Amino acid sequence: MGVSERVRFDERGLVPVVAQDAEDGAVLMMAYANREAVERTLATGEAHYYSRSREELWHKGETSGNTQRVLEVRLDCDGDALLYLVEPRGPACHTGERTCFFATLAGEGVGISLEGTGEPVGLGAMLERLSGTIAARHRQMPEGSYTASLIARGPGYVAQKVGEEAVEVVVAALRGERVAEEAADLLYHLLVLLEERGVGTEEVARVLRDRHR
Repeated sequence: MGVSERVRFDERGLVPVVAQDAEDGAVLMMAYANREAVERTLATGEAHYYSRSREELWHKGETSGNTQRVLEVRLDCDGDALLYLVEPRGPACHTGERTCFFATLAGEGVGISLEGTGEPVGLGAMLERLSGTIAARHRQMPEGSYTASLIARGPGYVAQKVGEEAVEVVVAALRGERVAEEAADLLYHLLVLLEERGVGTEEVARVLRDRHR
């Protein structure tokens, strides 16, 4: 029996697929695949899905460049769902967010974690979210956006801003005041520079991981 024969496709010939970052376990997106998409994924190591709206095979990132290298495909116990463990190259969501699951629902029994609760927010998660927002501003270049105005002035200007913000961090540290605020400004402008230069945060993360070993 072929690998794709073990998958229980529904009456439309589709199976739900969840894409998960193999590095940190973040759930990136959920889509559907038909038999051809699964077989293409297994054969190429690149994530393929099936677009229900366009009714056609979909190679993730074919137009945006935000592809997903599939390291492993897992089949659930009933055979009717798949998990792609991926190495993402860019944000998974069309909005520019790293993950499609960035909105939150709350009710009487379920609250909203982290944001608005007084609980500490992880720096890594916030940087990923901010990076996705910056990427969206870069694509859309909306009028009145400070991020878009920075990018429009080119890498020299953005690099200069990073330098200025770095100096302000040093001054704040020596004075012992507003260190967090100035550091936040520096990180923001650094993310804008990375976006303008086409360097993904995941690339920086891999360098840090390799150096930490």
